[in-house]
Amino acid sequence: MSNPTEAPAAPATPAAPKLSAVEGIKAASRQLRGTIAEELASGVDHFNDQTKQLIKFHGSYQQDDRDGRKNRRKEGVGKYYMFMVRCKIPGGRVTADQYLAVDAIADKYANGTLRFTTRQGIQFHGILMANLKKTIAEINDCLLSTLGACGDVERNVMACPAPLDDGGIRAELQETAALIATHLAPRSRAYHEIWLNGERADGRAHELDLEPIYGKVYLPRKFKTGLGLPDDNCIDIYAQDLGLLAIVEHGKIAGYNVLVGGGMGMTHGNPNTFPHLAQPICYVPAKAVLNAAEAVVKLFRDHGNRGDRKRARIKYLVHDWGVEKFRQVLSEYLGGPVHLPRPVTVTGFETHTGWHPQAQGQWFYGVSVENGRVKDEGTFRLRTALKLLVERFRPDLRITANQDILLCNLDEAAKPEVERILQEHGVKHAAQLSQVRLHSMACPAIPTCGLAISESERSLPSVIDQLETELTRLGLEHEKIAVRMTGCPNGCARPYQSDIGLVGRSGEKYLVYVGGNVIGDRLNFPLRDLVPISQIVPTLSPVLEQYQQQRTPGERFGDFCHRLGADALQKLLPPLVGKQPEKKEAVNGEAHAASKPATANGEAKPVPNPAAVNGTPAVQAAPKPEPARQLLPLPQTQPRTETFYVGPRGEEVADYAFRYDSDGKVRETVVYYYGDDARAAAAHPGEPLRREAVYQGQANPFRLHAARKLNDTFYVGAPRQELRDRRVDYYPDGRPAQTTISYYDGDSRAAQAPTGAVLRRQASFEGQVS
Repeated sequence: MSNPTEAPAAPATPAAPKLSAVEGIKAASRQLRGTIAEELASGVDHFNDQTKQLIKFHGSYQQDDRDGRKNRRKEGVGKYYMFMVRCKIPGGRVTADQYLAVDAIADKYANGTLRFTTRQGIQFHGILMANLKKTIAEINDCLLSTLGACGDVERNVMACPAPLDDGGIRAELQETAALIATHLAPRSRAYHEIWLNGERADGRAHELDLEPIYGKVYLPRKFKTGLGLPDDNCIDIYAQDLGLLAIVEHGKIAGYNVLVGGGMGMTHGNPNTFPHLAQPICYVPAKAVLNAAEAVVKLFRDHGNRGDRKRARIKYLVHDWGVEKFRQVLSEYLGGPVHLPRPVTVTGFETHTGWHPQAQGQWFYGVSVENGRVKDEGTFRLRTALKLLVERFRPDLRITANQDILLCNLDEAAKPEVERILQEHGVKHAAQLSQVRLHSMACPAIPTCGLAISESERSLPSVIDQLETELTRLGLEHEKIAVRMTGCPNGCARPYQSDIGLVGRSGEKYLVYVGGNVIGDRLNFPLRDLVPISQIVPTLSPVLEQYQQQRTPGERFGDFCHRLGADALQKLLPPLVGKQPEKKEAVNGEAHAASKPATANGEAKPVPNPAAVNGTPAVQAAPKPEPARQLLPLPQTQPRTETFYVGPRGEEVADYAFRYDSDGKVRETVVYYYGDDARAAAAHPGEPLRREAVYQGQANPFRLHAARKLNDTFYVGAPRQELRDRRVDYYPDGRPAQTTISYYDGDSRAAQAPTGAVLRRQASFEGQVS
């Protein structure tokens, strides 16, 4: 029996939520120091698992050469470690001297290429750990930085880069982006101690080693900010954690609509993760925008999920709380009531490629850079062309969110020479490129990104090639259709807003989305899952045909798909052979159809796809059509080779083939040449095989300049009676390594051997012999 004089027992204190392992690493890091300096000095080729998390804050990711993984395992050696280093460049603005410096670094320490990112930065790939400190130090020498380019902090702050003659509106966006980037940069002295020997890049005295905004453990996850304009959403403002949409009145920026909660990342098979559009929260005057940005970051710092990194982005706070609660909590960080957002929406999107006027009679030229990769390859020498142009004209440069680059402050007299230099180096003028190519984007994926499960940068160009052909056939070649591909569902190239999104699912198979749009204010929906890359365009073809026939005047492709909806479009698709993903009916006990995802304006709006979760349509299998005839079951084993043919019925000719490893990956690509060394589609009927070219891995058979050739085999003889004469093997740089000659009955070469002769001998010689 209880004693009535005893005080009641205190209620049990709820257990603190379990933190993720990364939170522990940050807490013990001594403000991002960890053991980075000690491991750099040790001479090892990679960091340990804890340190590789910390170097992200310093602007680098530890990676390995995924192309070489399998062979290295066979040879009994470990991974070939290398590093990606990213420059943090607010608004994408660099000087001529800075560009020439990073171009030199690409040769000195990286793989000889530069990569413009979808967040207006510059990345280097292939840097060895022994060169990591020198690389970061030389980046700082040219007054650029890598601090905060990665990690759980404010990433690169984006802004429309175009220096148009608009009364200084875009110039103010650029200045504000730089102010926010400086204000929200980590304050820890660790970066300068480790990479710059304790010296600040600006030469000022050290500040106290405190993090007044981030605290000891920084943010729960990465945080991305962008500043844009209603008539030009070139930075995809709805994809930002914090989007600042400028409200222009009387030719000046009066203030900003503050949008919060954008983010493209998700995880396949995890319905609690999803892409999400930023929602309008409030309006702030222009002079208060810095305070507003800090307030949103601090709210995220205090309330973000630190237990599950898959749900740690601020978009989940906005989604789980709702706009009203988020607005209420934000008002506490702002120190007063918030003003509702202005009734302004996004209406336009510009790539800024080609020639455009600036103030005072100057011009800028936007160079389209496919998937952001600046390289020299065969007759295509973009990197050399850009270097020559920068050396010759000393322009300011701006990197765009579409992975292109603007050459700014050019005199009109420079136009002919700029175009001549580009043309001489195989770089097409923007007017010569299709709209679908100008609006395409891809992430790097394999071979550098450790998260990639499919190709992206190396595969999208061939998809665009095929799509261009199909669009031309349908008379749609001038339509602005945004195609974005990623090698995993994290969505670094923002595929979930685009007209056509291609997201890696497994090896060479992709989840195909449609129904977004160029201006980026709507999420798309899944059209079909597990589509082999060779079937992406054939899968889209009937939808494009329907668009060509039934679109309304001025209707864009994404708008058409959104209007018809998933069910109607899926009925148009050809049947998929093989096992289909199961349709999920409920998540956490709630039917998908009950969800009504929000639009970019924050209003609930029903979508055509009845299966939607958290504002993102769930994957739906295409309706299973009634088969017209009984299909034989496919073999359950992986094919050793797969050959593709061209030509009419009865006259088919092998064009190219894939040779597979036992794990299903393409080991080699074989391309066949006929007659006067013509590809199958260009050869005359009945011409004999003359050459067989073998390339490493899965090469794009229509863009072979980008692939590494292993060998050529040459044939002689009449059609269907060809004999192998010789094979030439090549070094990685293309030089002939050896020639192997075949000898037949009577020790004769193929040209002298009789029909049906038997191979008797092969001899190899150094270099190339005929």
